[in-house]
Amino acid sequence: MRYWLMKSEPSDASVDAVLAMPGQTVAWYGVRNYQARNFMRDQMRVGDKAFFYHSNCAEPGIVGLAEVAKLAYPDQTQFDRKSKYYDPKATPENPRWMNVDVRVVQKTRLVGLPELRAQPELAQMRILQRGNRLSITPLDPREWTFICKQLLGVKA
Repeated sequence: MRYWLMKSEPSDASVDAVLAMPGQTVAWYGVRNYQARNFMRDQMRVGDKAFFYHSNCAEPGIVGLAEVAKLAYPDQTQFDRKSKYYDPKATPENPRWMNVDVRVVQKTRLVGLPELRAQPELAQMRILQRGNRLSITPLDPREWTFICKQLLGVKA
């Protein structure tokens, strides 16, 4: 079991929008960073836990608990010429970008960046490191447990 923090812009895919989708599941599309892609392709497994994180908004932060629902497969937006995620170098025979399906397990209260930064136990968390802009980052199991129990009051 691995733990992840997965960022989504709420204007594109919010936790509320995913909760309204069939199966409360969304393809985590549009990732265009090789390291984040490799996390999905090489390390994520069905059942891995994730924090659903709203980014690029007025109040960024953790807004839900999620889990990986389907292993990595080619992101179809890379082949769509009308998509902002189109990649002319990608082909169906040789896709460059992958996504996984993510299921929202529950919406939580907002745990914003200031609250995360205020916790000494989270000082090494990747999202809190200077210059980190990855949309998907692994979490140490201790970080997952601390946030669940101490900040959200939910079972880890």
